[in-house]
Amino acid sequence: MSTITSQSDVLADGREIIYFDDADTTLGKTRSADTRDLPDRPATASMRQDPLTGEWISIASARQSRAFLPPAHLDPLAPQTLTNPSEVPSNYDVAVFENRSPSFGPLLEDDNAPRGLDDLAEVGIGRTRTAVGRCEVVCFSPEHEGSFGSLSRSRARTVIEAWAARTAALSALPGIEQVFPFENRGVEIGVTLLHPHGQIYSYPYVTPRTQRLLASIDSYGPDLFADILASEQAGDRVVLAGKHWTAYVPFAARWPVEVHMLPHRHVPDFTGTTDEERNELAVLYLRLLRGVDALYDTQTPYIAAWHQAPVSVGRDDIRLMLQLTSPRRAADKLKYLAGSEAAMGAWIGDVPPEETANRVREAIARADQENPV
Repeated sequence: MSTITSQSDVLADGREIIYFDDADTTLGKTRSADTRDLPDRPATASMRQDPLTGEWISIASARQSRAFLPPAHLDPLAPQTLTNPSEVPSNYDVAVFENRSPSFGPLLEDDNAPRGLDDLAEVGIGRTRTAVGRCEVVCFSPEHEGSFGSLSRSRARTVIEAWAARTAALSALPGIEQVFPFENRGVEIGVTLLHPHGQIYSYPYVTPRTQRLLASIDSYGPDLFADILASEQAGDRVVLAGKHWTAYVPFAARWPVEVHMLPHRHVPDFTGTTDEERNELAVLYLRLLRGVDALYDTQTPYIAAWHQAPVSVGRDDIRLMLQLTSPRRAADKLKYLAGSEAAMGAWIGDVPPEETANRVREAIARADQENPV
């Protein structure tokens, strides 16, 4: 039986690239060397603490120079050609590489690295730390346009394997406290490349959203995720279910389109999932995304966020979870975060979650007929 394989290489400026080959790949094993003449890597970004919240803000000015909606012949995520010196030297199925302009990067030049969670939890004025971490780009396909939902079942399974492998590798790096795979889709979300791709951020701290989750678990108890799943499975907001996973519109959805997905057993991150769970996820996730795209006549912008337990805290309580959100509240309307949401974090939902669940279920059924996985 064929299996998904991977191999690592180094780009011209020393960044790592990892190729993941489909189980049914038609590619050979040889990969071309990166012969570009690249400048040195930029200095690692700096973090500044907001003393009003205790949160850390990465100031990553190198991101200002990243590509913005380039034409297909200059796609930086396509395989390199003589006229396109892109980031990926060879043809590929799935490729993962260190971001050239990362929000979090290696400790290259100074010694102001975070000194653990206790150090980062202290609050003061004018506090800074180096934004130590790692940001990776996950290229889902060598094609110029598309998204996860446009992949084949085999390719979707390869991406899931890459998420699991990179979560394991990044979690083992010194100073990493949380690993976050995600996909931004659509210019309405702020996407600057049309190429089908996602990212993986590795943070030197536990993110604010996860800190609030840990506080909720402390208040409710360690069965929070199990009880949420049981409650949703017994209700009318489930949109898709299998042997190992259930997707549903949450009871208190913030966004006009919001779907969560949970595994049926406790796993803290992708590394804990089995082959059988990954195989089913490849099918269910494609069906979900194609259904979300079938809500309207044009593609749906979204953020697909895979929340994972931190590396060193909460692993027995926080379960791997997809939170897919879209600001699209009608065919020609978007929800913008204005005064209450943006300034106060006090959300107002525009669409009843039960209505959204009905619409998503109907859209999944249409997509299953028109574009079966």
